[in-house]
Amino acid sequence: MSRVETIEQEVQKLSERELADFREWFAKYDADAWDRKLESDVETGKLDALAERALGDYKAGRSREL
Repeated sequence: MSRVETIEQEVQKLSERELADFREWFAKYDADAWDRKLESDVETGKLDALAERALGDYKAGRSREL
C-alpha cells in the first residue's frame, strides 16, 4: 500500500470536525507551497518571458482594464 493510499484511508476515518480541521490545514499548507513555488520561479527567472510578453502586449495596446 502506498503512503497516499494510507493517508486516504486515515482521512476517511476522520470525524466531521476533524475533517474540517484537516481541510483548513491542508488549504493553508497547499497555498503556502504554491507561494513558495511561485517565489522560486520568480527568483530563477522562469516567469520573465511571460512578463515581457504581457508588457509588450500592454505597450502595443493589446490589453484592456479589468
